[in-house]
Amino acid sequence: MENQPLILITDDDIWQQKLIEVTLSGFGYRIITATDGETALSLVTQHMPDVILLDIQMPRKNGFEVLAEVKQNETTKGIQVVMVTGTEEKEARAKALELGADDFLMKPIDRVLLKARIQSSVKLKSYNDHLKFYQKHLEAEVDQKTQQLSHAFEQLKKVSLETIYRLARAAEYRDEDTGDHLLRMSNYSAVLAEGMGFDKSKREAILYASPMHDVGKIGIPDRILLKPGRLDLEEWDIMKSHTIIGAKILEKSSSDIVQLAEVIALTHHEKWDGSGYPVGLKEKEIPLPGRIVAVSDVFDALQSIRPYKKAFPIDETLAIMTAGRGVHFDPEVLDVFFSLLDRILEIQKAVGTLEIKENQDLVGPVIAF
Repeated sequence: MENQPLILITDDDIWQQKLIEVTLSGFGYRIITATDGETALSLVTQHMPDVILLDIQMPRKNGFEVLAEVKQNETTKGIQVVMVTGTEEKEARAKALELGADDFLMKPIDRVLLKARIQSSVKLKSYNDHLKFYQKHLEAEVDQKTQQLSHAFEQLKKVSLETIYRLARAAEYRDEDTGDHLLRMSNYSAVLAEGMGFDKSKREAILYASPMHDVGKIGIPDRILLKPGRLDLEEWDIMKSHTIIGAKILEKSSSDIVQLAEVIALTHHEKWDGSGYPVGLKEKEIPLPGRIVAVSDVFDALQSIRPYKKAFPIDETLAIMTAGRGVHFDPEVLDVFFSLLDRILEIQKAVGTLEIKENQDLVGPVIAF
């Protein structure tokens, strides 16, 4: 019996209510009753009937008011509402339709029509419930798949970033003791990009693109790249060509990140005063990503051991960079860099510890090989 559809009969005419109740009980339906609108709404909330048989003229909220509340409530709007109207009440029928009535019965109620209307309403309610359940199930499945795809995408991004680091490291392998330079300067660049107002996607692009800044060094001979002393003019011209070689390696890509890497490879040795290479761009002629990577790259180079130099102490490094403000470096970018120095030094300390450090303040994880 509990599985049988539940019908709420709402009518202030006790005799008519009893007649309908006896008739529908005989068809196997479960019945609850109300003689006023307030009680009807309370029963709807408590029992969630399948069908409401609703008279219009009732005390304590009429049928229109009850109908409106049922159909405006997200929880109860799927309940089928059959309005009971007089044969001449055309305006009432129109108003009930506007409020969301699902069907109508005319007074006096015919037993055969009553059975047909209730059967039809119960089937519609069952069908709507099935659709609602299916929709929720589908939404849950879509949400689960979306989360799985999101996780897979994040994993793919991490793998892609590591692949970029490892391939870019091949170009610098002869020049650096480790690949930590790429890890540090790319994370410096991403933090600096955040300080310059880049949104998350653009910060990630800098993180992914900046490790390829010196990919052109793969075309520089060892006798120049590994020379412990100062380069002569001819050697220096060959060394400077790594910017052009790198841009050519990266050119004509359909990837936004590789296109950005091309710009960075070509311009990260340009200087604010126009004395840089390979083109001699000046001030804001230099693309902002190139200006950002220039600061990050030089800071890490000064702090690192190279074949031709020892690592500078931090105080001396900062003094050299300060002297380059408005000469080598964009003043605004350098000022932002100094304002973020604590985070920069945090990255510097983290890289090379053979762990993945998740930090909400960073664009992404600091990845050690």
